Amino acid sequence: MADIRTKERIRLGMVGGGQGAFIGDVHRMAARLDDEYELVAGALSSNAERALASARELSISDERSYASFETMAEVEAGRDDGIEAVSIVTPNHVHFPVAKAFLQAGIHVICDKPLTISSDEARELVAAAESAGKILAVTYNYSGYPMIRQARAMIAGGDLGAIRLVHAEYAQDWLADALEQTGNRQAAWRTDPAQAGGGGSIGDIGTHAYHLACFVTGLELEALCADLTTFVAGRKLDDNAALLLRFRGGAKGMLWASQIAVGNENNLTLRVYGEKGGLSWRQEAPNELWFTPLGEAPRKLTRGGSAALPDAARVTRIPGGHPEGYLEAFASIYTEVSRAIRAYRAGKPVAGEVLFPVGSDGLHGVAFVEAAVRSSDSGATWVSV
Repeated sequence: MADIRTKERIRLGMVGGGQGAFIGDVHRMAARLDDEYELVAGALSSNAERALASARELSISDERSYASFETMAEVEAGRDDGIEAVSIVTPNHVHFPVAKAFLQAGIHVICDKPLTISSDEARELVAAAESAGKILAVTYNYSGYPMIRQARAMIAGGDLGAIRLVHAEYAQDWLADALEQTGNRQAAWRTDPAQAGGGGSIGDIGTHAYHLACFVTGLELEALCADLTTFVAGRKLDDNAALLLRFRGGAKGMLWASQIAVGNENNLTLRVYGEKGGLSWRQEAPNELWFTPLGEAPRKLTRGGSAALPDAARVTRIPGGHPEGYLEAFASIYTEVSRAIRAYRAGKPVAGEVLFPVGSDGLHGVAFVEAAVRSSDSGATWVSV
């Protein structure tokens, strides 16, 4: 594609993600990989001392290390060299007020998932972004993998025919015991309804599996039946989720999300079956996509290989056989957003091939989690989404 970018990096701020925060480091590495952003400001912790110490570690000047996101949004919006975009990497319950403040200040927002902890909040953010004329991106990062883009293009191109079945799984084991009771901060907020919202495993990782299924297939969910379980004694949110899915148009699906499945590290898988063939992909072997046409032997398609489509090639950095992984996929989301920001800078429309999850995708993810909780609470009944 014709690239309209200039040499000037996008001025980026960050809220959350200070010392000891896993996801903050990931976002910063993703933003740096393609040299599109420069981190210049932050409110990196709700603790002022930790925020300043974190900023200094990241070479952010003291004057642009803020004790609150409210002050950061106001001050940065008034600077000639103020940030153009902000990354939000806080616990879930803080996403809404932070995103709203920066959108109202006229600053693009890149928010970790889930977008908010309620669909009402998510709708308000989508409306705020539209009113401000700013980007609201959500980092469903697995949609940045080249072979996921390949699968999406193959399905859109009719290689599988009409979709019949979609099976998504996301299994981990890191919460197989009560880690939140040992002082682990990452486990503590993810299992706290006040900070994580109403869903545990379904909101933390199930929403990733759901977004991936919809992103690849183009299907829209109509209804679901969910059984959410808390296996670890004393835990306040679900740590295992099993769902049946009904999509508009007649396709059916299954989704399993678990954080107590011993032996699984980050086992996200997607299988899609149509009338003409099937596709299978595993996040732990992301450079491969298995395609089985009806009546033929399975074919292994590889990132950068001879069968790679342009959709996969545009988010591929190095030749086939040199593995790309999680950070590259995450970086692809940031880079796609950067292309949109540069178009805004230039007063030009965003190119059609630029693809990243937006506010409406975040809203759908929140509505999915809410529907799963409603279904489970009512005895695993079918509910509309």
